[in-house]
Amino acid sequence: MANAVQCDSLEMVRKQIDRIDTQMLTLLAERGAYVKQAASFKRNAAEVAAPQRVEQVIAKVLDLAAELGADPHVAELTWRAMIAAFIQSELAEHALLHPPSTTEP
Repeated sequence: MANAVQCDSLEMVRKQIDRIDTQMLTLLAERGAYVKQAASFKRNAAEVAAPQRVEQVIAKVLDLAAELGADPHVAELTWRAMIAAFIQSELAEHALLHPPSTTEP
């Protein structure tokens, strides 16, 4: 990637990775806030899982990885793991927002 600086030591490499990790976690927190909001717009757990949407996102990530020079295998595995974790988080949020009705017989 063109933005990466040439490091002259392992310590410098690790410092750059730590910097990037902070940026990535900041974006992950922002993404999580949007996932939480999405739960309020979905009617059921099937809409939360949205397998077609997952595949749409993966396709876009693979295209973007190719454009940016990122390893597509790493990108796909990372996004699939992230999406799976966010689906679990969104399912929990959805359950809080839409508790099952407790009607008595």
